[in-house]
Amino acid sequence: MKKIFVLLMSFLFSLVGFAQEAYHIGVITGTVSQSEDGLRGAEEAIKLYGAADKGGEIVHVTYPDNFMQEMETTISQMVSLADDPKMKAVVVGEAIPGTVEAFRRIREKRPDILLLANSPHEDPEMIGEVSDLVVNPDSIARGYLIVKAAKEMGAEKFMHISFPRHMSYELLSKRRNIMKVAAADLGMEFIEMTAPDPVSDVGVAGAQQYILEQVPNWIQRYGDKTAFFATNDAHTEPLLKRVAELGGYFVEADLPSPTMGYPGALGIQFSEDEKGNWPKILEKVEKSVADKGAAGRMGTWAYSYNFSVTLSLVDLAKEVIEGKAEIDNFDALKSVLDKNTPGAEWNGSNYVDVRGVEKENFYLLYQDTYVLGKGYLKMTELEVPEKYFSIK
Repeated sequence: MKKIFVLLMSFLFSLVGFAQEAYHIGVITGTVSQSEDGLRGAEEAIKLYGAADKGGEIVHVTYPDNFMQEMETTISQMVSLADDPKMKAVVVGEAIPGTVEAFRRIREKRPDILLLANSPHEDPEMIGEVSDLVVNPDSIARGYLIVKAAKEMGAEKFMHISFPRHMSYELLSKRRNIMKVAAADLGMEFIEMTAPDPVSDVGVAGAQQYILEQVPNWIQRYGDKTAFFATNDAHTEPLLKRVAELGGYFVEADLPSPTMGYPGALGIQFSEDEKGNWPKILEKVEKSVADKGAAGRMGTWAYSYNFSVTLSLVDLAKEVIEGKAEIDNFDALKSVLDKNTPGAEWNGSNYVDVRGVEKENFYLLYQDTYVLGKGYLKMTELEVPEKYFSIK
């Protein structure tokens, strides 16, 4: 009788374990042309946990490239995930405009679904209110650290390249203002430059052509001791191409990654065994930069931000669903980041709004800068002066 009871309990526990596994996580990313690393992060999650339509856990959808003109399509795609009765979490790899409204609608339909957003394009207050967790590259600390890194690399001037849509985002405009003050404090000239928005009528191709044509003029005017920083991914590839050819410095992308712009700019191709293997990718990019004579002038993060964070948010969502972690615990977030980026260092803090209120469910993150041909700058060990956090 006792043996039958033990077998019965074992069977019941196995059913409970099976029930815990029977859930889906929705992952929303851009396409290869707009946000390749985020998409690859979603693909890695599928590789690890399986696609939902094949008995696994991950449902992956992509939003339109022209998301500003097709916002309702984007919103509908996100909200449709809530129609899946097994859906327990939704991860947005890059929270483009429309995410706030989509999360509101999901909340109305399915308040049980965890909502996680990376790199929000909308008001921090609004995205924070409708999300369980929001993460973003640390625009505040990096406003100082990127300029400081440029100075350490040898730059004497710093150019910030953006456009009105991005400068309407609170965190991006605040970072620009911090960069301006940091440059002055470090004895560097700050140059603000406007370039075409890739989601405007000129499209990605037109925006990239503008950068290709203008960088030679900028270097001629400001000199090859100028560091260039662009707020948009699409501008990164042509910027890297010209910096490698003509001189200047590039610390890191807005959303840093060894694959952010470098392969297209330098003609790098990766074999199947290299894709997703970030140490191998970094090694190949580093060799290509050295071959172009740009070692020490160009940097990145050793692991893609969008890849690492998209995958890590999936991992965190799984731990929360399975009762192993709390959604807003920084140690739990850092643990999954460390797991997915061995050897790299991360730092971060809670986002503090314009009223000085710390947001418990909103974290700002950054990884150490890796200078190709030189190594880590150990920027995660620097203490950012308190004055920069009060700049608006």
